[in-house]
Amino acid sequence: MQNADIGKLVLRLALGIMILLHGIHKLQHGVGGISGMVEGVGLPGFLAYGVFIGEVIAPIMVIIGYHTRIGAALMVGNMLVAIALAHLGDLFALGAWAAGPLSCRGCSCSPPWRCASWAAAATR
Repeated sequence: MQNADIGKLVLRLALGIMILLHGIHKLQHGVGGISGMVEGVGLPGFLAYGVFIGEVIAPIMVIIGYHTRIGAALMVGNMLVAIALAHLGDLFALGAWAAGPLSCRGCSCSPPWRCASWAAAATR
């Protein structure tokens, strides 16, 4: 295994496990809150169950390496819907440290896509 392959494996495992843990929480405690947010924007509440595709099935696909790009695309779609439901109103708002609600707390208040691009560059 080359260094690039090991880096990709670590990123797949880290991201997959992190998202999967959120999905397991939703399996245990339900999707009532998400259903309320979905209904709040005028969509039927049963669409909240789509979170299981993006937070359970897709991470498992990424972790085991089965159609990884499809699994990753499903997770991206899931996260875009989550951002739209939870943060669309204050997407461009500034917080206490001049970082918006989508700031990455572990990367000196930089946006999360900068953390992801740094991690991707580290595996090249």
